[in-house]
Amino acid sequence: MQAIIQQGKSQYIVSEGDVIQVDKLDLDPKKKLDIEKVLLVTKDGKASIGQPYVKDAKVTATVVEHGKGEKVINFRYKKKKGYHRTVGHRQQYTELQINNIESK
Repeated sequence: MQAIIQQGKSQYIVSEGDVIQVDKLDLDPKKKLDIEKVLLVTKDGKASIGQPYVKDAKVTATVVEHGKGEKVINFRYKKKKGYHRTVGHRQQYTELQINNIESK
């Protein structure tokens, strides 16, 4: 069974047992989370498509940990002007383990 869920501004394809990284959530590790924004559910080759969300569908997940992604470096430079600037950024994320996909 697979599902497409929306968490924050992003959409993810998930199956039971998957571990995904989403934008940081203010939840403690080992806390349960119910995601009800399910866009599509496939079961035994049949798909249920939501408009915009599938009714009575829910994905249960557990927070594994919080962390920071890899550093992204942005370098700006203007030739012949003596201008250069380096900016770095590390995006914070939350790791979720998908426990159960429910659909009626």
